[in-house]
Amino acid sequence: MSDQSYKCAKRIRNHVLDMCSRGGSSHVGSSLSCVDILSVLYLDIIRFNSEKADWPDRDRFILSKGHAGSAVYAALAECGFFPVKDLEKHYSNGSKFSGHVSHKDIPGIEVSTGSLGHGLGIGAGMAYSAKIKNKKYKTFVLLSDGELDEGSNWEALLFISHHKLSNLITIIDYNKLQSLGSVSSTLELEPIVKKFEAFGFKVFDINGHDHSVIYKAIKNALDSSIPSIILCNTIKGKGVSFMENSVLWHYRSPQGEEYSIAKKELS
Repeated sequence: MSDQSYKCAKRIRNHVLDMCSRGGSSHVGSSLSCVDILSVLYLDIIRFNSEKADWPDRDRFILSKGHAGSAVYAALAECGFFPVKDLEKHYSNGSKFSGHVSHKDIPGIEVSTGSLGHGLGIGAGMAYSAKIKNKKYKTFVLLSDGELDEGSNWEALLFISHHKLSNLITIIDYNKLQSLGSVSSTLELEPIVKKFEAFGFKVFDINGHDHSVIYKAIKNALDSSIPSIILCNTIKGKGVSFMENSVLWHYRSPQGEEYSIAKKELS
């Protein structure tokens, strides 16, 4: 594993804070919770060519929790898909960098997402296509925990299991908060590991902020002969004390003194 992933994660967190503050957008907490996952994926796992984003043999990544788009934009900028300065356009009038992730004219984004429950089905189709065509690329899909309330995900899991799509890695950002409350009070998911195992998946239940643990889980999942799910236990708003584990920061935009304090903590 690269020793640069933690440094990259710190830069991505700062980008996310700046982008959400400058544009007045929300979902800063949702973006901060998945930064460590994205940093490991893009620095150490995903095969890509930032000079040729449509390289046929590239690995595919889908952010199904499309509201965390600022984190993916920042990761792509750090990896050279477009200039970091372009992030300043996030969520501004006429900008291609919309709040929910968009693929239109943005290299490195496979598909636009935002309406929850679609990404895993799309990823399953990509993985199935690769399998029947004997292609070597892998597909990674990152979902939110609240997104598992959508029945379409469970249909996709049935499909993935039935077709033994071990070339698809499903990653869950399990920060245990969704739009207006806790996941457990909205629609209980537990015992989530047993549910995934009952669907025929190998499950890795891990700390979603420890880069070495994330890296090892993904590598082990890629070596598995059966489909895998990586359940990343995370903290919403990770890195900013007053945002952590607070449902308020699903929609609130960091401004004024809150922004200044958050920047100081992230520095």
